[in-house]
Amino acid sequence: MASSAASDALSPGGRRVIVTGAEGGIGRATVATLERAGCAVAGCDAGDFDVRDRAGVETGVAALADRLGGCDAVVACAGVVDTIHRAERFSEDQWRKDVDTNLTGTFNVVRALFEPLRASGDGRVVVLSSASAESGLPGQVAYTASKAGLIGMVRTLAAEWGRHGIRVNVVMPGLIATPKVRALPEPVRQGMSAALPLGRIGAPEEVAGTIAFLLSPAAAYTTGTVLRVDGGYGLTTASLARP
Repeated sequence: MASSAASDALSPGGRRVIVTGAEGGIGRATVATLERAGCAVAGCDAGDFDVRDRAGVETGVAALADRLGGCDAVVACAGVVDTIHRAERFSEDQWRKDVDTNLTGTFNVVRALFEPLRASGDGRVVVLSSASAESGLPGQVAYTASKAGLIGMVRTLAAEWGRHGIRVNVVMPGLIATPKVRALPEPVRQGMSAALPLGRIGAPEEVAGTIAFLLSPAAAYTTGTVLRVDGGYGLTTASLARP
């Protein structure tokens, strides 16, 4: 009985969840993980609506919530990651693309779902940031700025919406084996793996598992928090002790 109760507390089963960026590596794994756990999931991606368009987002997420019969949680995975330039050569259009999609677009989605999340009585919001938001990432100033902005946004929403029973948290992945990472040359991936304390690139399912936890009863007292899923990325590995 005790084991069953513990298992129930760790399961998000029964929740009605909207997942944006559902065709990406982490989004796809999240949809599959939540469905296996017994959630009703409505996934969407760029082909469904443009997260930068507030009016389009409101119409799109309303249709998804109607399909589910309400919304208990939203997982915001949608984003762009492939705009790469040195900062001094970053054009205004490229800057806006990253910031408007990753930061403003996420806010548009979450904001549009406020009423269904409040009506749920136990609303959950999980936003995907990136470990580069804290470490920086040369060549991707707009991406890192937008991902860092999500942290301030989430903590503000957590403070404002807690009284409505809505928990809002950030998951911060490090190097994850998404299609774009898997497409890198093998020597590059090996070098990345060797630089991590755990010695390997993470799997999308490992990020999805953390998301599932944040939707579970066990995370009912967790809000405004950043959970890193990064294999120890950024930790100092130099040691004063002998090998």
